[in-house]
Amino acid sequence: MLRARVALNPASVVAPVSRRTFGSFVEHMGRCVYTGIYEPGHPLADEDGFRTDVLALARELGVTMVRYPGGNFVSGYRWEDGVGPVADRPRRRDLAWRSIETNEVGIDEFAKWAEKADVEIMYAVNLGTRGVQEALDVHEYINHPEGTHLSELRRANGAEKPYGIKLWCLGNELDGPWQTGHKTPEEYGLLAAATARALRSAEPDLELVACGSSSSIMPTFGSWESTLLEHAYDVVDYVSCHAYYEEHDGDLGSFLASAVDMDHFVNSIVATADAVGARLKSKKKINLSFDEWNVWYLSRFQSAPLPKEWEVAPRVIEDQYNVADAVVVGSLLISLLRHSDRVTAACQAQLVNVIAPIMTEPGGPAWRQTIFHPFARTAALAKGDVLRLEIQSPVYSTEKYGEAPVIDAVATHDPATGDVVVFAVNRDQEQSVEFAVDLRAFGDDLTVAEAWTLTDDDVRATNTKDDPDRVTMQPLTGIALGGGDNGGGGDVTLTLPRISWSAIRLTRV
Repeated sequence: MLRARVALNPASVVAPVSRRTFGSFVEHMGRCVYTGIYEPGHPLADEDGFRTDVLALARELGVTMVRYPGGNFVSGYRWEDGVGPVADRPRRRDLAWRSIETNEVGIDEFAKWAEKADVEIMYAVNLGTRGVQEALDVHEYINHPEGTHLSELRRANGAEKPYGIKLWCLGNELDGPWQTGHKTPEEYGLLAAATARALRSAEPDLELVACGSSSSIMPTFGSWESTLLEHAYDVVDYVSCHAYYEEHDGDLGSFLASAVDMDHFVNSIVATADAVGARLKSKKKINLSFDEWNVWYLSRFQSAPLPKEWEVAPRVIEDQYNVADAVVVGSLLISLLRHSDRVTAACQAQLVNVIAPIMTEPGGPAWRQTIFHPFARTAALAKGDVLRLEIQSPVYSTEKYGEAPVIDAVATHDPATGDVVVFAVNRDQEQSVEFAVDLRAFGDDLTVAEAWTLTDDDVRATNTKDDPDRVTMQPLTGIALGGGDNGGGGDVTLTLPRISWSAIRLTRV
């Protein structure tokens, strides 16, 4: 059996766990909104047309924040189409996903959904086909209390109080040639800075996210962020990161090591941002908003063109996730937590139906995909401080990323309760790994409160409408704490199954 080891110390703190790490994403794309969160004719729809089964699953998932309304969609979106009497709202072409947008759901409806789901809204403005004035207009509608044309329009539309949205995205993926209104780094940097200054004139304490690279393989990766921040460093708070991962040509080993690339992405953008800050002689630190991340089989989408006909809510990129995908999602969460000193917001894309942890059928059931489980467990257990780890692990060779550790892990410590939580992934395709966690720095009165793993003999197993619980979290067995099973002691030894993601919470006796 392979062996790995790590020592935990409550004094070695990276940063507090940011609750915004557990964000999600609702874009007007495919069936994410229509027949996803919203389906008035569904047997479980509430008085506002929202599916209560989806609401319940979103709460169970532990989502704290949702980015809205896009995504590529936002770069052609007219926000004012989605307010006022629904019967009067125009139907528009959405060029991003070649579909018809009915505008039945707009910011007022989505704010109602967010309140029911108990999530914060991260709102994205259109800087593709629009600009500063439109950003100011939608901000006035959303956040200005009363007494102006657009704030009074909101009140007339039924929302007497402002929505108080604090986190705003300045466009979406404008580095990408596929984006409606694609811009050069210089063009976008100037526009982002101008929009940020205008929004701060309206509300100084907004938190603003500038568009970073849409992928680490973009030819402008790094230089895009550098140019952007030369213009906007002092007026923005975040740079966004987007990354999707998939298994290519049966290369499971590289796929399981996807978090190696996420680590590289974060470290590269942090270094770039800090270099710009040093050149500008600024003491300010720019944080990262990893506001699109997930497993996405992009190659399948690229080989199957968008619908020829203009439809409402077509089935677009409804990937079905397996066990290996869920293990990778769990490892990406480990990476995000590890970088909690600089990654203080993140959104798994997307919430429902579109590359999503939650699936629905129109008029039918909703169910959890395999990737639902590591997200939900991490969101529930990660509290307090993230601890800095130096893991001693065997390595293996990957075609894409070179040598990668077999075991990757992160740990959190909640000073208020004394709880210690370890999240770990075993990337080995053949063997279990004995993972020893040295807890002596916490004393000898810790005991196992709960321990879970996601694994399966069939790494291609999936959850479906007809078999929604084929893959679930299972109790992690083979745990030795101190001198015996679940007794007090200075260390815990976990037997991590092959291709697995696991979480263990230890608490005071």
